[in-house]
Amino acid sequence: MEEYTTVPRLVRVRARGQLTIPQEMREALELDEHTGLNILRVGKVLLMTPKRLQRASLAAEVERE
Repeated sequence: MEEYTTVPRLVRVRARGQLTIPQEMREALELDEHTGLNILRVGKVLLMTPKRLQRASLAAEVERE
């Protein structure tokens, strides 16, 4: 079973729009410098995923959370 965390982490957006994903999150999701991320804006929320977005399944998962 996968572990999920709902504890928010504060990150700052830098002058060029860059941000740093905390190390423990990168490790848990197996992200490295070669990983591409998809980003989706839902209202005032940004969702990022290393996988191809499937809107129906993503919406269902967000709703469950």
